[in-house]
Amino acid sequence: MMPLSLKDIQAPIASEMEAFERKFRQFMKSEVMLLDQIMNYIVRRKGKQLRPMFVFLTAGVSGTIGESTYRGAALIELLHTATLVHDDVVDESNYRRGFFSVNALWKNKIAVLVGDYLLSRGLLLSVDNRDFTLLQIVSNAVREMSEGELLQLAKARRLDITEEVYFEIIRQKTASLIASCCGVGASSAGASSDLVEKMRQFGEKVGLAFQIKDDLFDFGEAEVGKPLGIDIKEKKMTLPLIYALKQTTWSNRRHIINLIKNHSDKPQKVAEVIKFVRESGGIQYATQQMQKLVEEARTILHSFPESMYRTSLEGLVQYTIDRNK
Repeated sequence: MMPLSLKDIQAPIASEMEAFERKFRQFMKSEVMLLDQIMNYIVRRKGKQLRPMFVFLTAGVSGTIGESTYRGAALIELLHTATLVHDDVVDESNYRRGFFSVNALWKNKIAVLVGDYLLSRGLLLSVDNRDFTLLQIVSNAVREMSEGELLQLAKARRLDITEEVYFEIIRQKTASLIASCCGVGASSAGASSDLVEKMRQFGEKVGLAFQIKDDLFDFGEAEVGKPLGIDIKEKKMTLPLIYALKQTTWSNRRHIINLIKNHSDKPQKVAEVIKFVRESGGIQYATQQMQKLVEEARTILHSFPESMYRTSLEGLVQYTIDRNK
C-alpha cells in the first residue's frame, strides 16, 4: 500500500484525538502548583502521539470507541510517561525529544516524585472507573519493560547476546508497550478476550519491527533521528551487529568485540564497526526480519473486517518502519 502521512492516518480518529488531548490535560491536573506547572510542561512537549493512535485505531477496528478508550489511552500515557521521567533520572539525561528533561529543570528528587505521581494518577484513573482489565494489560507491560531493561543490563557487560536473547529483550522493553496499546484499544471497545489477545499479538509484532528499525538507524548512511553509532558507543548489542558477529571468524569477532568494549569512544573505531556490520550483511538481515514481522502483523490485521480504522492502522504500521527518526 502507498505510505500514508500521519495526518491521513489520524483522519478517522481526528475528533477523538482532539477530545483525548483535552481529557488528558484534565487527568494531569493537580492542586499543587509546582506539580501542575510540571504537568503542563510534560503535556506541551508530547511527541507524535503514536501510542494513543494505536489505542483509538485498534478500538475502532475491534468494536466501538467509548469513554473507556479515552481512559485506556490516558492510562498508557500516564504510566509510560512515569517510566520515562524515572529513566531520565537513572540515565542522568538532560534532554528528551529536544526538550529539557524534568530532572534537568527541577532536579532528581522532584523528578522521581513526579514519576510516582503520574503512576498513582494512572492507577487511580483505572481503579475509580473499575477498568481492571485495562489496568492489568498496562501493568503487565510496565513489569515487562522493567524486566527487559534489567535483562539487557545483565547481558550488556558480556557482549555475547544471542539473537534469541535480543528478541526477548526487545519484546519486553519495546514491543510490550505497543502490544498493550493494542490490547487496551480492543478491550476498551468491548472485544472478546480472544480478539484482545489477537490484537495484543499484532501490537507485539509491530513493536518488534519498530525496535529493529531503531537499530538500523545506528548503521544508516545519513544521520537521522539519533546520531550514527550511538548504540555502539553505548555498547548495545543490536540485531545487525549480532548477525554480523555470527557470520565472521573467531579472531575477527574478538577484534570487533574488543573495539566495542574498549574503544567505543573513538569515532574511527565506531566507523570500523559500522563498516564491518554493513559488509557482513547485517543491515539486509535485520531489514528482512523487520519486513517479516510487518507481514505477520498485517496477516493478523486482515483477519478483522475491512474499515477506515483498519486502513489507517495498516498505514500506521507502515509509518513505523518508514519513519526516519
